[in-house]
Amino acid sequence: MFDIAAASGALLFFAPLLIVIAVAIKLTSPGPVLFFQYRYGYRNRRFKIYKFRTMRADAGDVRGVRQTVQGDARVTSVGRILRKTSLDEIPQLINVIKGDMSLVGPRPHVPGMLAADLPYEHLVPYYFQRHTARPGITGLAQVSGCRGSTAEFGPAVSRIDYDLVYIERWSLRMDIMIIIRTIRKEFLSGSGF
Repeated sequence: MFDIAAASGALLFFAPLLIVIAVAIKLTSPGPVLFFQYRYGYRNRRFKIYKFRTMRADAGDVRGVRQTVQGDARVTSVGRILRKTSLDEIPQLINVIKGDMSLVGPRPHVPGMLAADLPYEHLVPYYFQRHTARPGITGLAQVSGCRGSTAEFGPAVSRIDYDLVYIERWSLRMDIMIIIRTIRKEFLSGSGF
């Protein structure tokens, strides 16, 4: 109930901004406004995740094997702003309302996502335990500094460990604190790339 009420309220609140972002994307690069990709969801079910398109339409990686890196030439000028402020994630509120995601939970990964040059499930034997909770727009791993590249072993494993700590210690209070930290860290100070 909390997820649906908060996501619906946020969509209404952000509606004017969503229109401005959609127009900016359309005016600055050819292609669709939204980008979608299949991700792992609750109990390993795949679902279609929605995001604002931040890359050139001809250069996006729908399979998600090639991760975005700092200074990535595929990212558009509007896309850089959206990624820096995490505003590209707002369409995921639709996923929350549909029941595919929660506001807070382990971030949904693309099936076959690489970490330290291996599929995540080969690198971390307990990887799929993170799918015992609905994936989230934000999570404990993200607000704890585990955001960005998964090219190195340590940070890649730490993400999964944070996800499992979140699942084990879940509470509504914890969700609210993670949302507050996300707003401060992502939307206000902008740590994305």
